[in-house]
Amino acid sequence: MARGWSKSSWRAKPRVQMPDYPDAAALHAVEAQLAKYPPLVFAGEARTLKRHLAAVSEGRAFLLQGGDCAESFAEFSADNIRDTFKVLLQMAVVLTFGAKVPVIKVGRMAGQFAKPRSAPTEVIGGVEYPSYRGDIINGFEATHEARIPDPSRMLQAYTQAAASLNLLRAFSTGGFADIHRVHAWTLGFADQDKAERYRELSSRISDALDFMTAAGVNADTAHTLQSVEFYTSHEALLLEYEEALCRIDSTTGLPVAGSGHMLWIGDRTRQPDGAHVEFCRGVQNPIGLKCGPSISTDDLKVLIDRLNPENEAGRLTLIARFGAGKVGDHLPRLIRAVQEMGARVVWSCDPMHGNTIKAASGYKTRPFESVLREVREFFAVHKAEGTVPGGVHFEMTGKDVTECTGGLRAVSDEDLSDRYHTACDPRLNASQSLELAFLVAEELSSLRGAARRIAL
Repeated sequence: MARGWSKSSWRAKPRVQMPDYPDAAALHAVEAQLAKYPPLVFAGEARTLKRHLAAVSEGRAFLLQGGDCAESFAEFSADNIRDTFKVLLQMAVVLTFGAKVPVIKVGRMAGQFAKPRSAPTEVIGGVEYPSYRGDIINGFEATHEARIPDPSRMLQAYTQAAASLNLLRAFSTGGFADIHRVHAWTLGFADQDKAERYRELSSRISDALDFMTAAGVNADTAHTLQSVEFYTSHEALLLEYEEALCRIDSTTGLPVAGSGHMLWIGDRTRQPDGAHVEFCRGVQNPIGLKCGPSISTDDLKVLIDRLNPENEAGRLTLIARFGAGKVGDHLPRLIRAVQEMGARVVWSCDPMHGNTIKAASGYKTRPFESVLREVREFFAVHKAEGTVPGGVHFEMTGKDVTECTGGLRAVSDEDLSDRYHTACDPRLNASQSLELAFLVAEELSSLRGAARRIAL
């Protein structure tokens, strides 16, 4: 166990982006109730994910992390879970073919209920309200009563997360994830009129599957073709919830966060001496760290030492989020700082959070081309530095929303109002997510080809 750490030691540290609950007795009652509930995930699953991420850090696997910006109580349904899971599977098949390595699938699901906000209040219809901080904390409705932090929401979040995990596990092993079925869905996407550039890759995947079938490798003989490993992740923002679900692993005697397989620390909560870093340093789960333009190399080194003092491969994922056109200004210095330390990390690209703009229509959006540009810049910098671009991190949904502009279906500013459903940040829709997977696969294939030429 980390020196001087307990699951409640974060309470003695400065806290930011967390609510002040007006009813302390109600909060304590909810924490006590959650502490009696079973964990949502298990230590062995978190250890397995850590081993997979160790392979990612060495270039022997690739990380795909994606899902909702903030999960909603109102939109919770089996169909929504299925559709997002389905798109992640499609993306993973395409990326696997491009990278020629296993793709580790991690959803922003079953726990992504809280969101940091840039200001404590927001103005809606000329009236100032406390900011909406995610359904686990307060309500989205524009009333003062709804915006009061309510600890009972943690119980509803737990119930929804448990139900989501139950369904995800069933989808993962019950035949829904069969690779032939998944690829058949993808072929439908590639058959669209404007998808010519993706048809060749789709055809090559089909040929590979046909070859395996002819060779006697199919879903009946190979379990791995009809099932997948799928993990969950969320930002560890609401620490009362995280502490209440923290457990001691009976196998190792070490603490593990029972709320999700992987937790990450946001760009707004990564203070080296803050509460969020304090909690995450003590649990054994894989930890992500968002790295935006404001992070200094000195702070990064301190954070790496604090979060991964044993330099354990797969423990720490650095999630770069700078914005298109800014990756070259910041990522090289961070890569060099990590190399100076000899730190073993996974490098992942979050091209969403640095590319948020306000459209002329007034909607907050993210241009598809900016998202793609940041991904390409991320790969280019790693190629120049001789390091491993380990993964991508997207806010996306399986629903046919109109929140990000561009893509194959060319969502315009004028289209945003059609199906703008997000409660927080704009998400890629199903078509945009899959298109992005094809384009990232091209980058991975190019990198692999370059590495092969160098080896020869």
